[in-house]
Amino acid sequence: MSVEGMMILTKSERMELQRQAAARNARADVARHARLILLLADGLTWADVRAKLDCSDSYIDRWSKRFAADRLSGLFARHAGRERYKVTERIEAKVLAWTTKRKPADGSTHWSSRKLAAELGDVSHMSIARIWAKHALKPHRIEGYMASNDPDFEAKAADVIGLYLNPPAHAAVFSVDEKTAIQALDRKDPVLPLSPGRAERHGFEYYRHGTLSLYAAFNTKTGEVLGKTATRHTSSEFVAFLTAHPNVHLHFTPTYSSWLNQVELWFAKIERDVIARGVFTSVPDLKRKLMRYIHQYNKNPRTVKWKYFDPSRRITSGSIDTVH
Repeated sequence: MSVEGMMILTKSERMELQRQAAARNARADVARHARLILLLADGLTWADVRAKLDCSDSYIDRWSKRFAADRLSGLFARHAGRERYKVTERIEAKVLAWTTKRKPADGSTHWSSRKLAAELGDVSHMSIARIWAKHALKPHRIEGYMASNDPDFEAKAADVIGLYLNPPAHAAVFSVDEKTAIQALDRKDPVLPLSPGRAERHGFEYYRHGTLSLYAAFNTKTGEVLGKTATRHTSSEFVAFLTAHPNVHLHFTPTYSSWLNQVELWFAKIERDVIARGVFTSVPDLKRKLMRYIHQYNKNPRTVKWKYFDPSRRITSGSIDTVH
């Protein structure tokens, strides 16, 4: 109750309001309401309360009237918000079915959460995003694969993996392959260097001086690489590379299974480190930079810890289920 504008509190009400105002883990709005009533109970004018709480007259009027009518219970917000939307199993199954088995009617190749929400009508795009996250679905992502059709895949793969895990005694195991048609690209515009807040930038126009092939043999035990470049990509060049080492016994990876060849990982490394962003003024310049990289790499070579984690995810000709 109030008398002549002053709020009159009982002892228990004052204690509760003081507790709420001083609580460190309570909601900020609850503490502010409590401070408002305590200031009014102490006889402060609305002008003083406005200055202390940085609030408006309508704020003071609304919460003082609620306290006067309902006492402590009137200081809590009367609308706790709507109950969180719950996705039922039926809706979840519907979203999964549309995502994996249907395509958008506008000709798009894949769904976005908003596009699927508009199509379904009764599910928000945020609910669709949560369902996708729950089931590890990423419609915007795409990955490539290569399925081997080699009838001797199992035997050849076992042979190669056996060389990695249990190499023959008194023998060196090399993974050998060629990286063909490496372009000696020279940028027509100067390269703008890396700077804070800005990535290194290359001009779009370039001049191609020619191409070069790189033959490499990766020592699976030491990680060292034997490399040789060739201006022409012919079988005779590659055979010459092999015959330079006459005591060689060849083991072949299965068809379309270059991922079994460890030297492919090293080719990816030299692509990232040298080729992709390199500027080469000539084919000899490209050769010099490739061989310099190999020389420096061999000072601290690294072997490949090759593992096949999950055989159940292997793609075979019998397990392919296309979407077309």
